[in-house]
Amino acid sequence: MTTHHPPSELADLGRTWVAAWNGRDLERVLRLYDDAAVMTSDRIPAMGFDASGTVRGKDALRAYWGKALGLLPDLHFTLIDLFVSPDSVVVFYENERGKRICEYLRVNEAGLIVQGSANHPPH
Repeated sequence: MTTHHPPSELADLGRTWVAAWNGRDLERVLRLYDDAAVMTSDRIPAMGFDASGTVRGKDALRAYWGKALGLLPDLHFTLIDLFVSPDSVVVFYENERGKRICEYLRVNEAGLIVQGSANHPPH
């Protein structure tokens, strides 16, 4: 059974997630994730990782995001809004290139992210 988290906790997680990325602190970002976390994005195959668009576990996340940070020296997320459910937060933000993205982050009982999905506009 899923533990329900207070909306304020999930909103704080979303803000912390944005701050960690803006600080370019990969280890701080990874501390927000469970060791067995799964991430899905259409950018994963484009970056030379799993063709399925999914990476599994912190080591795979570290490799993927480490490469991305190296390619995006000006990375910056501007928070637009947060949306919460009992076990997830959606972070709606604009990146340094003006692209709007929604990041779905589902958490476990400990409040660590177990599933993430980057959702980009279809165009």
